[in-house]
Order: sequence, then structure tokens, then C-alpha cells
Amino acid sequence: MNKPALELIGIERAFRQGHKVVEVLRGIDLSVQSGELVALVGASGSGKSTLLQIAGLLDQTDEGSVYISGGEATTLKDEARAKLRQQSLGFVYQFHHLLPDFTAVENVAMALRIGGTSEKEANERAREILVQVGLEERLDHTPSELSGGEQQRVAIARALVGDPVLLLADEPTGNLDEATAGKVFDLFVELVRERGLAALIATHDVTLAAKMDRRLTLREGVLHSA
Repeated sequence: MNKPALELIGIERAFRQGHKVVEVLRGIDLSVQSGELVALVGASGSGKSTLLQIAGLLDQTDEGSVYISGGEATTLKDEARAKLRQQSLGFVYQFHHLLPDFTAVENVAMALRIGGTSEKEANERAREILVQVGLEERLDHTPSELSGGEQQRVAIARALVGDPVLLLADEPTGNLDEATAGKVFDLFVELVRERGLAALIATHDVTLAAKMDRRLTLREGVLHSA
């Protein structure tokens, strides 16, 4: 059997607030296989973003291990962690975080250029995936010239252009109106399934969570199967 795209074992994370220590994650175990979409739900402040940041190698654990495609990533040096993120992980956030002075193509290509891809190849691949997300008429527009839904499509394209094995999304449609959110999320799911990616997606929207293969609830620092 293939190794999971993501495996978390015994993840613990706490933060100090004044004299008080708040345990946010308490012994989290989680496995996400390639081709599987997992919804992560929970109240605001339950630790969903912290869990995603740890899975995405953006935050350290206090205890426990993170495995990406079977490889232990917790103890990697900063440079190696950054390289693994660039090669194997894709991120989509509630707010798109696009560079305002760059076009849609340039924003998506930037993710490849950082990894050493030539400008020509990066632009070609960026254009291809932007067409796939329905933005063939908006390739050379800057974020200010795009609607909220179009901006999030650019963000999704940016996350997928490097062919990651794992996609992590934190409220990817949380900043959109209901109708636009539904359309963008359906596109998101379609693209992830087409590529056979593993995806861990934090969302408050139970309708969107129901479209995924599995739903987990984070409550009082512990994961519960829905």
C-alpha cells in the first residue's frame, strides 16, 4: 500500500497567554491518502489553522511527527522544509494573497519561478492552468481588475501549478458570497480529484464539507470523526 500523502502522529501544540498555557492540539493523529478530500471543521479558535500550518511545515510541533509521502519532515532544517513545501505542497487561503502589481499569469508563474523554473516554461504552465480554471479571458489582468471569485481561482491555480501531492486549504471560499463560493468550491474539488491529490480543507460550511470524502471535527484539541 502506498504511503499516505500526509500523516500526523501524536501532534501537540500549546501557546502561552500571559501566565496561562493553552493546549491547542492534544495528540492529533491523522492520515490523508492520495485522492482523498478531508474536511476539517470546528469552531473559530479550535486550532484548525494551527493544524494546517503544522501539516504545511509552516509551524513547529511541541511533540509528534509530520510525514509527507512517507518521509519524516518534522526534523528537517529550514532550507529543506522550504524545498519540500515548494515541491510537494499547495496552499489556498481565505484571502487570496495575490501580488497586486502582477497579472494573473505572473502571480501563478511566480510559484514556479521561485523553484527555479525558467520564465518561459513558468508562464506557459501558468497560462495552461488558468485556462483550466476558466480565466482564459483574464490572463493579463491584475487582481484589482478581477472579481473576488476570479481572484480565488487565480489562488487555486497558483496552488496547483507545481503539481503538489498535498493541498492544504484554510476556508478557501470563506471570503466569497454563497453563490460564488459554491461555484469556486465545485471547481476546486473537480481539479483536485482530476489530479488525484490529497486535500485537507478547513471550512465552516457544512454544505461544502458534505462534498468531501470524510469530515473530521476538531474540538478541545482532539480530532473526532463526524
